Amino acid sequence: MKTYADINRRIEAGRAVVMTAEEIIGYVEQKGATAAAAEVDVVTTATFGPMCSSGCVLNFGHSKPKIRMTEAWVEDVLVYTGLAAVDVYLGATQLRHNDPANMYYPGEFRYGGGHVIEDLVAGKELQLFALSYGTDEYPLRELRTYFTIQDLNQAIMVNPRNCYQNYNVAVNDSDRVLYTYMGRLDPNRRNANYCSAGQLSPLLNDPLYETIGVGTSVWLAGARGHVYAEGTQHAGACPRTEQDVPRGAAGTLALTGDMKRMRPEFVRGVSLTGYGVSLGLGVGVPIPILNERILKRTCVRDRDIQAPIVDYSSDYPNRSSRVLGYTDYETLKSGEIEIEGKRVVVGSLSSYARAREIAALLADEIRRGEFLLAEPQQRLPVDGRMKPLTIRPPAT
Repeated sequence: MKTYADINRRIEAGRAVVMTAEEIIGYVEQKGATAAAAEVDVVTTATFGPMCSSGCVLNFGHSKPKIRMTEAWVEDVLVYTGLAAVDVYLGATQLRHNDPANMYYPGEFRYGGGHVIEDLVAGKELQLFALSYGTDEYPLRELRTYFTIQDLNQAIMVNPRNCYQNYNVAVNDSDRVLYTYMGRLDPNRRNANYCSAGQLSPLLNDPLYETIGVGTSVWLAGARGHVYAEGTQHAGACPRTEQDVPRGAAGTLALTGDMKRMRPEFVRGVSLTGYGVSLGLGVGVPIPILNERILKRTCVRDRDIQAPIVDYSSDYPNRSSRVLGYTDYETLKSGEIEIEGKRVVVGSLSSYARAREIAALLADEIRRGEFLLAEPQQRLPVDGRMKPLTIRPPAT
């Protein structure tokens, strides 16, 4: 048995043994779980892909004279101003002003909140336009200026839902093309799309949330971040395999970190034809090997992880519980799956190559003593279920 303090002492001394979630599989096969658990201190996990429920809080400081922003736009993308005078929240899926959206279907969605976040992290100069009704202490009613991320007092990424534990494989059973957040789906099951790093993905390596919880330190696009809550729609009480791996979406993480310390290559605006805009984000999470049981969890393989195949033409939009079947990530990554006797080509919205790169970068930071682990202050719930929105009349 090890403790977080034991492992952090080894990290600070430059003696920590760190492996990625890919590397640990073969190492345990060679050494055995008992010996490997005694030797290995940390296993790094990672994912990179679109994470729509993301955004950031920006503080601009006060102009002269001062303004209480009641409406504001950054690069013509609306930001939320229902905070203090010069604090705003920018959501990754917010569209640019006058974007035609799906008026001329399918819309292109060339620029939105995710692209603003990408440009901010890249250090580009952006335009702020703000309006106000004016008050005695905040008399300015209109402001237009240009800024970079270094001009801001704070630029804090605050993401309510990242790092889905598992997710659907999307197909289209209709006779027309569908444009979804899972990408383009051709009619009559001509293709399928998924979005997960599989065996590298953080919560699949800690399926019962034994080490990843509120307060866990994470590598958020190159910055030191942390889990600040269970993610929205976190639903740990779901069907699982004999190894406790979820057979559906299950857990999520709410993450935060300093955007000024992020690396541009891991923060990318995403345009999804016919759907909208999003943010491609890279996340790495270290798993401390406190005991042999935790180590064995990190040896999960793509072939052990099952994902549900769901029709996005009818079942998904109508919240049907029907599942067409299950497939594993080893098969998904082969580029072709079988659905009811038919071979279907598969594409991925997430980048396994980037996830592998992130896991290696995090492992190197830990080996150099630059990234310490943080013990969770609160476990994520394993028994929670997601409530639906019920459309109903007012209560009498």
